[in-house]
Amino acid sequence: QVQLVESGGGLVQPGGSLRLSCAASGRTFSSYAMGWFRQAPGKEREFVAVISVSGFRTYSVKGRFTISRDNAKNTVYLQMNSLKPEDTAVYYCAADSVRPGWDGLPSKVVEYDYWGQGTQVTVSS
Repeated sequence: QVQLVESGGGLVQPGGSLRLSCAASGRTFSSYAMGWFRQAPGKEREFVAVISVSGFRTYSVKGRFTISRDNAKNTVYLQMNSLKPEDTAVYYCAADSVRPGWDGLPSKVVEYDYWGQGTQVTVSS
């Protein structure tokens, strides 16, 4: 069982920055790919970023967001810079614990089996 708790969301002006954190329970965090997704009102949940077991990364939002992980703290982060109103959404972190140790970059919702409760990010002046 994996529990994920996001934090760090809030209201920010366009052009601002936020850092989201996702704390995970369990002793095998380092063996999971970890992803960030977001869901805006009336839209489907969409992929934002993923970090693999070994630290490879891929993004749908290139150049403004950075995903990182600290295995000693069982935490994954999403640094978001130059935020835009269209970044407004609930942001979710997710863990792929089905394939422990697999060094892939899952980007689909169905590839993840554990989800956090989400944290709201609102970009508005």
